[in-house]
Amino acid sequence: MQLEIRNKTEHRHPIFNFDYVRQHGELAAALLSGILIAAGWLFSAREALSAALFLAAFCIGGFAKAKEGILETLSEKTLNVELLMIFAAIGSALIGYWAEGAILIFIFSLSGALETYTLNKSKRDLTSLMKLEPEEAVRLEDGRQRKVAAAELEAGDVIMVKPGERIAADGEIESGQTSVDESALTGESIPVEKKGGDAVFAGTVNLNGSLTVRVKKANKDSLFKKIIKLVESAQNSVSPSQAFIERFENVYVKGVLIAVGLLLFLPHYMLGWTWSETFYRAMVFMVVASPCALVASIMPAALSLISNGARNGLLVKGSVFLEKLGNSKIVALDKTGTITYGAPAVEDMLLAEGIAENECLTAAAVIEQQSNHPLAKAIVEYADAKGIHPDANVSIEETSGFGVKAQFEGETWLIGKAGYVGEGEVIRAFGDSVKRLSEEGKTVVYVKKGDRLAGCFALKDQIRPEAKEVIGELNRLGIQTAMLTGDQPETAAAIAREAGLNIVVSECLPDSKVTEAEKLKETYGTIVMVGDGINDAPALASADVGVAMGGGTDVALETADIVLMKNDLKGLTKLIRLSQKMNTIIKQNVIFSLSIICLLICSNFLQILDLPLGVIGHEGSTLLVILNGLRLLKS
Repeated sequence: MQLEIRNKTEHRHPIFNFDYVRQHGELAAALLSGILIAAGWLFSAREALSAALFLAAFCIGGFAKAKEGILETLSEKTLNVELLMIFAAIGSALIGYWAEGAILIFIFSLSGALETYTLNKSKRDLTSLMKLEPEEAVRLEDGRQRKVAAAELEAGDVIMVKPGERIAADGEIESGQTSVDESALTGESIPVEKKGGDAVFAGTVNLNGSLTVRVKKANKDSLFKKIIKLVESAQNSVSPSQAFIERFENVYVKGVLIAVGLLLFLPHYMLGWTWSETFYRAMVFMVVASPCALVASIMPAALSLISNGARNGLLVKGSVFLEKLGNSKIVALDKTGTITYGAPAVEDMLLAEGIAENECLTAAAVIEQQSNHPLAKAIVEYADAKGIHPDANVSIEETSGFGVKAQFEGETWLIGKAGYVGEGEVIRAFGDSVKRLSEEGKTVVYVKKGDRLAGCFALKDQIRPEAKEVIGELNRLGIQTAMLTGDQPETAAAIAREAGLNIVVSECLPDSKVTEAEKLKETYGTIVMVGDGINDAPALASADVGVAMGGGTDVALETADIVLMKNDLKGLTKLIRLSQKMNTIIKQNVIFSLSIICLLICSNFLQILDLPLGVIGHEGSTLLVILNGLRLLKS
């Protein structure tokens, strides 16, 4: 029986969904408050009814923010902007400005609803994978199928996955062949072909053949669960700018309340204002001096960008890393697996005089197919592409680090480094050609037949197609690029020239990459380190921002600050551009909000600002900075 897993609430009408009501209740209260204000205006001739409607608008629109402000004050022992706005609304009502106070509550609750929307949107985008994780699985026990909860699966269990079903656990295919839709994890829409021995992940979809999968991790240790932990980290992190604003808010609110206390008396005695005017201007001051727009300048923008990245396979552990990314001055990249694929390929084949290509290639393929070395595999693949598919088996004698020796068709063949086959013969047979190949960053493997050199293969790690484009884009953004690699200087220099890198540091061991990264940081400033998340872990951890070419690996999620789930470097340039845009938006918001506050305060003391305009100016600026931040959702 094919399993069909459904969310228990997915077919309910939204109005009966508690989560839906909870997430949208703040917006509904704000809108209802607005409707009550409109009704209060319509019935302004009937003072009692109008006042009752405005009072209802106060209570309904302000309840959520009042509760939030009171609870935060009690728990944190600090004052906050929510309480300040409630005081301002009450003060407006006390001097007879019921409509203005209600409007203040309405716009304040609407801006709060927008902030809540941003937060919920970010959470929904990042945690949508949770809804895709199967609740049940079919476990094979003594040849029988048994339906169990996915949470019960442990490492070593064998499960069956039929076409169209979601895979219930991280594991390895034991039997079967299929295409798997991994878009839920990587964002990549093209299905991935899978066969026996390949890894599969919980939440991905088996598109066609039936599979048996050996579970490699318990449910609590799956990639899904690790992403959920990453989500929690992202939601709870606070950038340095946001942390400063939060500290500033407490001090500022205290200052405003002290200023309001003084303004209730001093202008009457010092400026000759009437008591009515003095109290009125104090209430206007409390409204316009509130730092609502300033407080909302950062978080909506940061959460919008986190949400945007999550939809595009760019997982960020917190807004602090986005802020640093936007200020980055240099990007250091590991070579293997980041700039290059980490898989060498034959680019040139040279033959000695009198040696046939077919003879040399056949012998090399027969011998090298016995080895698991990456260079050997590349030579076999090259022969296969040339139409040579050897089926002979020979015994090889391997000298680690130098080469292999074997008997084939009555001849002794050697394949390996120049020193293994004879450096003098290499120079006599190929001369300057070998030097040219080495300068191009290629690794040369030589083939010797009997007592004479037969030929050589020049192999090179292949640069990712997008690497040049990304490095060029980084340079255009004014960001320096560096490559840290363990390769020899000649090979590293050749790769750097081809990729367009500014700086290259060769012969780097994993531990020395940390030292080199620190040197680059001292010279250029904020540094971003990009690696594969395994041997680059120390450098990723020490950099200001560590970015892993994850492909959904555990190590990438654990060590890096940002994970490129699609394994595509283009995601890095996109995130840097958006982070720079986020920093620009935050600066715009901060400058705009402070300017509006100063303008409104000055206008109030000049007695040219009425309370209605003060409410509109203050709350309007708050809405504008939130909407400005929300632009990053669609960038």
